[in-house]
Amino acid sequence: MRAVVRFCVRLSCGVRVLGEPAPLFGRRVILLANHPGISDAVLLGMCLPVSPVVLFPREELRHGVVRWFSRMRLFEGHAWDMSDPMTIKRAMRLLEAGRPVAVFPEGRIERAANVMKIYEGAALLAMKSGATLVPVHIERPSRSRGLRTKVRIHIQAPTHLDPSPAAGPRARREAGSRELARIMRNAAFQSHVPEGLFDRFLDAVAREGRRTEIIEDANERPGTYGSLLKASLALSRWIRRHTRESESVGLLLPNMIASVNMLLALQCSGRVAAMLNYTSGVQGVRAAQATACLRTVVTSRAFVDQAGLQPLIDALDGVRVLYLEDVRREFGPWDRVWLFGFAIWWPRLVRARVGPHDTAAILFTSGSEGQPKGVALSHAGLQANIRQIATVLDFTPADKVLNALPMYHAYSFAAGVWLCLLTGVKLFLYVSPLRYRAIPEIAYRRDATYLFGTSTFLGFYARHAHAGDFGTLRYVISGGEKLGEDVTRLWLEKFGLRILEGYGATECTVISLSTPLGFRSGCVGRLLPGLEARLEPVHGIEKGGVLHVRGAAVMLGYITEDMPGIVQPVSSAFGEGWYRTGDVVDVDAEGFLRIVGRVRRFAKIAGEMVSLDQVERVAAAASPECAHAAVLKLEASGGETTVLFTTDRVLDRRRLAQAARGLGAQDLAVARNIIRLPEIPLLGNGKTDYVRLMDMVSDTAFWSLRVAEGESGRGGDAEGS
Repeated sequence: MRAVVRFCVRLSCGVRVLGEPAPLFGRRVILLANHPGISDAVLLGMCLPVSPVVLFPREELRHGVVRWFSRMRLFEGHAWDMSDPMTIKRAMRLLEAGRPVAVFPEGRIERAANVMKIYEGAALLAMKSGATLVPVHIERPSRSRGLRTKVRIHIQAPTHLDPSPAAGPRARREAGSRELARIMRNAAFQSHVPEGLFDRFLDAVAREGRRTEIIEDANERPGTYGSLLKASLALSRWIRRHTRESESVGLLLPNMIASVNMLLALQCSGRVAAMLNYTSGVQGVRAAQATACLRTVVTSRAFVDQAGLQPLIDALDGVRVLYLEDVRREFGPWDRVWLFGFAIWWPRLVRARVGPHDTAAILFTSGSEGQPKGVALSHAGLQANIRQIATVLDFTPADKVLNALPMYHAYSFAAGVWLCLLTGVKLFLYVSPLRYRAIPEIAYRRDATYLFGTSTFLGFYARHAHAGDFGTLRYVISGGEKLGEDVTRLWLEKFGLRILEGYGATECTVISLSTPLGFRSGCVGRLLPGLEARLEPVHGIEKGGVLHVRGAAVMLGYITEDMPGIVQPVSSAFGEGWYRTGDVVDVDAEGFLRIVGRVRRFAKIAGEMVSLDQVERVAAAASPECAHAAVLKLEASGGETTVLFTTDRVLDRRRLAQAARGLGAQDLAVARNIIRLPEIPLLGNGKTDYVRLMDMVSDTAFWSLRVAEGESGRGGDAEGS
């Protein structure tokens, strides 16, 4: 009877058991399972190669399915209370008798895909029994069609829990709970099987439904999954006529639904989206074009006119510029027959087949002389980062993300766009993060629950907002630059919201993230699951070291000016696959990361990377007869600013701005502060002594004196200071 019922359950639920079942056959085995649905206890009790005793939350015994299967003795399960010591004793006796035990350490059904609170009782059971722990991740798509698998049970590699015996009992339980949470997050991450991004988008369309609203922009006309699918298929047919398969295509577009449609179309057609930074100026865009070997750029006439980008378009030599306004005219009757009669019903038959480790997008970082490096991100890498974020934060279809950061930033591109498209979280795209009064009003009227921004922008939003504007927000996430203490205090006092700070890089998007369950003031959270980290010691720095990371979310490699169009695999001093962040990081005993400082000579201002070498070149162009050196200074607000030391007694910011325009450099390459010295300090080898200059900037008495001199006109630059 049991075998027949088991076969029927597996068939009706479409259950597939994945992974190596050998660890389940040990003597003392605890199965640690997540809990996405009410019937998980039945699935674990009847569909695994062994028959564990399932300990499930007491309130589930009232549910008809669980109660019927339990009364019929089709599986052995017991209701238990995670905080009851007697439950732990009964489970210990089962383990001593050689029975495998399955538990749900979160103690309730999941609200979202993230790992929630882990009960200390589960950690205590694991530590006292010394059992082998086998993580089991249950994957339940909310909708299934045809013969698609509905439920997948992933069996992960076994592990053990052995906190330090030197700690006290309470500390051991807390450490055990943290370790169980880490094990379950890794199990959730590792169960993910990457595909092409457009295939994942089609999965989301089938799961959420074509009529489900998913996106809005400044026009405030919601777009559904069905409208995104239709537009992306039409644009993919259009772009195939003008480009070749696997070609890199530049996108010069703002935060609009049309931009997302074009991004999806490039994925559908097997092209690579090269996200161009239209604020980097003519030189920056031309350098990106040359680096990525772009032959085609897609933009909009309306955007070019409104943003004043015609000089930039005119400067793109040898590039074919396509305008979205021309699609309707070029899309003929046969194209409409193809779209409405075939493609929209069977989109998987018309999309290009790509491998998960193929390049999906190219983002650009600022480089010396304004010539950026391209960062090649794969389909699997972007999906891995989305999966990492979703395991630590509770994104649900009831949420709405307000994202005003431009899509050429990795932070916005992955977490602000693709995460929403693939998980069903609603998205509101706004064209500019600089509209400090408009963005709080949008958050209020559109019921936003997530807000992404940099510390600088979040500070401006808070100062211009009404106290009720952010009343619906659940989470505010800051990235791109150090979070200022004054910004943190303002948000907490005015809105009652604690800002969660993240840390990342274009090369691997988000590396660590503060969460409600993992927060420490002054830190940027813990490493996301699936990432390995190593620290490279730095001479003169006692605590911390330069952070190197490795994992599925790390870029494929750089594309540089000297090897245009060629992806150079990522590597560091620790070997292939490791990425050197260039940031000095200190990691405490509980895994929290604290950013100590930066080794590389870049300043980060309002989320933009500014090369200090370029600041010096602008100064040299403005005053070639004198010596110059640029460093960065940390401001009291938590941001960074550039300081130029010069031997020119009359150099000012107006001359620097003129020189920057002549070089085609970005505006941020003009030093914010100017300090005049009789001579620039040098090392014994003739190189500039930057350490000494940084000490000068950090010296409060020296800085105050220079500000006073600037105000009295004796030596500093009053405008810069």
